[in-house]
Amino acid sequence: MAQKNETPVLIMSLLLTLALLGGGAWWFFNRLSPGMLGPGSPTASGNSNSTSASPGNGSATPIQERLSAGEKVLFAAEILPQKQAGVEAIAAGNFEQAVSDLEAALQANRNDPEALIYLNNAQIGDQTAYTVAVSVPAATFVNPAQEILRGVAQAQTEVNQAGGINGVPLKVLVASDDNDPQISQQVAEALADNSEVLGVVGHFGSEATLAAVEIYQSAGLVMISPTSTATQLSEVGNYVFRTVPSDRFTAAALSRYMVNTLQAQNAAIYFNSESAYSQSLKDEFATALYGDGGQILAEFDLADPAFSAADTLQQAAEQDAEVLVLVANTAMLDQALQVVAVNRGQLRLLGGDSIYTPKTLQVGGEAAVGMVVAVPWHILSDPQAEFVQSSRSFWGGDVNWRTAMAYDATQALIAGLENNPTREGVQQTLNANSFAIDGATGTIRFLPSGDRNQAEQLVIIESGSRSGYGYDFVPVQ
Repeated sequence: MAQKNETPVLIMSLLLTLALLGGGAWWFFNRLSPGMLGPGSPTASGNSNSTSASPGNGSATPIQERLSAGEKVLFAAEILPQKQAGVEAIAAGNFEQAVSDLEAALQANRNDPEALIYLNNAQIGDQTAYTVAVSVPAATFVNPAQEILRGVAQAQTEVNQAGGINGVPLKVLVASDDNDPQISQQVAEALADNSEVLGVVGHFGSEATLAAVEIYQSAGLVMISPTSTATQLSEVGNYVFRTVPSDRFTAAALSRYMVNTLQAQNAAIYFNSESAYSQSLKDEFATALYGDGGQILAEFDLADPAFSAADTLQQAAEQDAEVLVLVANTAMLDQALQVVAVNRGQLRLLGGDSIYTPKTLQVGGEAAVGMVVAVPWHILSDPQAEFVQSSRSFWGGDVNWRTAMAYDATQALIAGLENNPTREGVQQTLNANSFAIDGATGTIRFLPSGDRNQAEQLVIIESGSRSGYGYDFVPVQ
């Protein structure tokens, strides 16, 4: 694969992306995307796969402007007038009017989780409530941020409609951290200093989470991440939990599939050296693969300014690689999709959970068919499950694993509050050997490390109509 052959492919890929982001914008922002609802919601904006904010970007914003229980909108794009009126009413203490306005906003856009959380909070008004916080990258990674909020909003709505936690309603404080480690630290400090906050769902990326966890641990405030998978989180302390399996589980699932199902032993791996998640998954996969009898022949850094998909594929072929393993984080998805486009199905493809996004289907297209991705949960794995049915009723479409894991994280905090509504009480409940509750994705229980003991699922990209892009993620049979 000579360098000159890469240019037309990349140009075509760029033109396709521009066409889809431009001419396809109406579809992308105005209908559901079955199987992963968030990116297709009417209010979704921005690109969940854009480069993450570099440390310090946006840090000039006062931290209180990044926190909202309904007094301000954090997802700023395409704000419906009814939603804006609702938050203004909450800020003025007019909760009755806020309820009316936010109900109207949800009638116009039923799958806006921020509006639903603020509606729930407005219905509580000045009543005594238990408060939990959720920290998401509302301004920089809109789609996954909304996916996470949907899980929190659904759990909050269900418990409040059922009478609350021992009669006390649940309030949710939303924080916007840009997935920036520096800002996530500031958010963590603000939440830790707020004595009303009894637990935190978040953060999104492993880097942002790792930057904040020591603050939560020192403050004695439970944090449960629904999406951070880096193995370093297992070593922080006993106030740090996660409902998503760690990278060790992902690596084991991908390695076994490669060796046992694909009957392949030689892999080339693509990663981001600047991402704790990507580095963690790369290292865990290498360990698992060597244990299964395979080997990593080449490693390629997607963050290298001189990165060339064509050049790296040529090197991988020359070293007799049979499988390409993409462990890019969200910020490097575009570079990973360049590899998919240039490869054009020649070598088999495996991917980590950050590859599980509509953009992979949209831009990868036919070149991505056959790629196998490890995810914590897929809605088609048990389509008759109670959570699957209820989430469709809430959001008018299918949700993905980020929503399910955030729902489970919120349910775990609710269980802790039911037992003992204090910061220490929540930690003691979740840390107990006997703790086990039913969640969206099965039983929720935690290992002494705070990790969830649950295997990953494998999905494969095939032609299909559920996503609206002509291709779908479906469970590996």
